[in-house]
Amino acid sequence: MKDLFGRAILDFQTNNHPEDLITSTSISEEDEMDVSYLFRTFAEMPKIEQKALEIAKGKVLDIGCGAGSHSLYLQSEKGLEVTSIDISKNAIEACRLRGLKSATVQDFMTLKNEQYDTILLLMNGTGICGKLKKLPAFLEKLKSLLLPGGQILIDSSDIIYMFDEDEDGGKWINSENEYYGELIFEISYKGEKELPLDWLYLDYNTLQNAALANGLESKLILEGEHYDYLAKLSI
Repeated sequence: MKDLFGRAILDFQTNNHPEDLITSTSISEEDEMDVSYLFRTFAEMPKIEQKALEIAKGKVLDIGCGAGSHSLYLQSEKGLEVTSIDISKNAIEACRLRGLKSATVQDFMTLKNEQYDTILLLMNGTGICGKLKKLPAFLEKLKSLLLPGGQILIDSSDIIYMFDEDEDGGKWINSENEYYGELIFEISYKGEKELPLDWLYLDYNTLQNAALANGLESKLILEGEHYDYLAKLSI
């Protein structure tokens, strides 16, 4: 991958002429995203993110930390021990420049011999799972990273509302996908296009059923205004 998302983050952090990110999915048109949004303060965050940070505790792992705004709040305002990981080298460099004490280029699926009280997966945390068929292995790995009494705080959205209704009032969904929340996500930055990425939006019932099947208890913590939600998974 070209790491365009991370490059945009690092450009903003270093004031290197940042531009808007251009994003699109297999079911939506191109949209512009101001990179400054990734550097938002706690007060500027959606209520779902605020709630997750409020109930985060103990030793924290922030998966897909991006620009590190969630980690920075937990480290600076709550005094928690936070490990921030992302597969983007540029994003992690920006996190270190912002003052994060433990920011590492890491795929969480390769983590070993580490466990945490809180695991954060925010800004559609189910996205990095990619495909529904990968969900059992995804959840099993997360479970293995939990300390006794630990929690996984993960958010997503039920995107069924984005599909057209048929004449019977049902939803018309492309049958090529195993699940309607499986999308292809694309990013462009400064005239360059990133490799397409599998991205998963997951409705809460599907997440809950998968969690139970993998030995995890699921609790709906908060629902947002745009079909989004925050869930807490625990052993």
